[in-house]
Amino acid sequence: MDLHDIREDYCKQALSQHDCDPNPIKQFEKWLNEAITAKVNEPTGVNVATVNEDGRPTSRMVLLKEVNEQGFVFFTNYHSRKGRAIEHNPFVALTFFWPELERSVRIEGKAEKISPEQSDEYFATRPYTSRIGAWASEQSAVISSHKSLLAKAALIAAKHPLNVPRPPHWGGYLVVYMTEFVIYTMRENGKESGYRRKFLQKHVKKQPHFDSSIKVRFIFTLFLFTDDFC
Repeated sequence: MDLHDIREDYCKQALSQHDCDPNPIKQFEKWLNEAITAKVNEPTGVNVATVNEDGRPTSRMVLLKEVNEQGFVFFTNYHSRKGRAIEHNPFVALTFFWPELERSVRIEGKAEKISPEQSDEYFATRPYTSRIGAWASEQSAVISSHKSLLAKAALIAAKHPLNVPRPPHWGGYLVVYMTEFVIYTMRENGKESGYRRKFLQKHVKKQPHFDSSIKVRFIFTLFLFTDDFC
């Protein structure tokens, strides 16, 4: 399949230092709110990249459920492929892409499990069928048939007709935001330009279990005739 002639001109907007908030979390929230307002497809969709025990990278799409001054929260099955990879190597990379706005945000950091209480609180807000599915579906595992999955779900539903407790193997991760550098970039005619800015610890509420040596990088990208997309 020849795809050489498929290309787009990314020239809707410009990105300058004056347009960027010195706090990258606030800048991210601004862009996310604009993506939601613009009704882009799945504005909270984020690619999560991990490295498995063999040192091989793997990635998948999840939905961002919270962003706060500590970082970014998503939920999953801890026994899934990504959960096992994070257990082995907690460093992850996140990528948000809003093509309608010609914007992308990349974040590199360390994933840590949130508290069981926080996971319980979110789990209780999920639709009933989703809570049943968290018990019935062994994520990343091969199932014998669709019927067997439905049968398992039916047994769980019979056991929990109203209130479904959170499975101990299901919960949230916080991609820890401890930061040192914020990088805003834009690329034009195949050349990358932009600036770097120190982001001081005063912007971050320090948590005792966080490793202060961890550096989290933010890259805010506005595509202008980029090498990646031409």
